[in-house]
Amino acid sequence: MDQIPQRAAAPAAEAPPKALPPPALCGFLLLLALMFAVSYAVGSSVGPVAPGMHGTRTTQDGTGGHDGGGMDMGGMDTDHGSGG
Repeated sequence: MDQIPQRAAAPAAEAPPKALPPPALCGFLLLLALMFAVSYAVGSSVGPVAPGMHGTRTTQDGTGGHDGGGMDMGGMDTDHGSGG
């Protein structure tokens, strides 16, 4: 039976390899950051898309400021008369 020669233990002067992320991951994160920066710059230069549109407001009773968007929900009640 042939024996495979084994490598001797590493000397103390040799540092263990550091755990580095793969280069593809670094490139992807760099590309992601670059795309974010470019899209932010373009968005800042263009300005608001709908200047008259405002975020949701809280009314006096603490609920959101949406009124349902003008949808008529007439005839829809929550109690259908089921007893069970």
